[in-house]
Amino acid sequence: MKFLVTGVAGFIGHSLAGKLLREGHQVVGIDSLNDYYDVNLKLARLKDLHVDVAAIDLHKKVASTDASCFEFVKMKLEDGKELLELCSVERFDVVINLAAQAGVRYSLENPRAYVDANIVGFLNVLEACRHYPVKHLIYASSSSVYGANKKMPFSTSDNVDHPVSLYAASKKSNELMAHTYSHLYGVPTTGLRFFTVYGPWGRPDMALFIFTKAILEGKPLKVFNYGKMKRDFTYVDDIVEGVYRAALVPPQSGETATEEYVSNAPYRVFNIGNSKAVNLMDFIRAIEKATGKEAVLEMLPMQPGDVPATYADVAALSEATGYKPDTLVEDGVANFVDWYRNYYQV
Repeated sequence: MKFLVTGVAGFIGHSLAGKLLREGHQVVGIDSLNDYYDVNLKLARLKDLHVDVAAIDLHKKVASTDASCFEFVKMKLEDGKELLELCSVERFDVVINLAAQAGVRYSLENPRAYVDANIVGFLNVLEACRHYPVKHLIYASSSSVYGANKKMPFSTSDNVDHPVSLYAASKKSNELMAHTYSHLYGVPTTGLRFFTVYGPWGRPDMALFIFTKAILEGKPLKVFNYGKMKRDFTYVDDIVEGVYRAALVPPQSGETATEEYVSNAPYRVFNIGNSKAVNLMDFIRAIEKATGKEAVLEMLPMQPGDVPATYADVAALSEATGYKPDTLVEDGVANFVDWYRNYYQV
């Protein structure tokens, strides 16, 4: 099939594109290559997909230099006209929207970036899928939509009407917008609520990256909520496998209907995580073991917009697709540390 992957130079997008190509699919990837974090890391991911980064130009397709069926286009999701034009020419079978302004803490500093990329940008994706119909639109939601929910594990049947960050609110908005387009125009949509993805090629603003860098440099780690945090850390290869499996099984009309709610929309939302809540201090110990160095800890109170724990119920995704994450945190952390040392030559 022909896939469009947005955010293809990002952490998950890069790994997903590689998976799709290995499975024999044709992939067009788009990314704005913005400077939210080191652009060189994004370009290195594209090089890993055999893109000649020197040939990249705004709105122009660049083919991979190997025999794979991959093309890259530098484009912002906010560029609605250009996105429509691309979809009109390519006629994609599946669109996987991973492009977004990420990060809970950054949303406190630059809220407008989240409205532009995550809401306006997603509206343009929906419009493209409406005017040039696809078999399936997969889009990234987030575990952050659960806010400060205390019921564990988090289930897609839980109320998610009380976000505690603008990032979370933008992702909840995506789910509502997707349902509207599924209902009005029959666009088959699946939202995936990602839970704390980690692994090689990760983002520099993520905990594993920050902690590994600090430990290797002998600098203090900022540990919020005095370390009393739990996260459903999920290895990137497990996430990519789940996204791929979900993409091949579009929702059917009425899939989300319940006794309280009736809808004929081809719409659904899944959690995608490891289904194991790991103590933050145990995660730090895994990094210490992988690096062979002891962390210097700076214990701090909870930050605004953060939550003490996340824990995914992935039964629905497993039932629909056979998804079964199996990477141990110790192994995943070791793989990341190996990548980090090789990439940064430390």
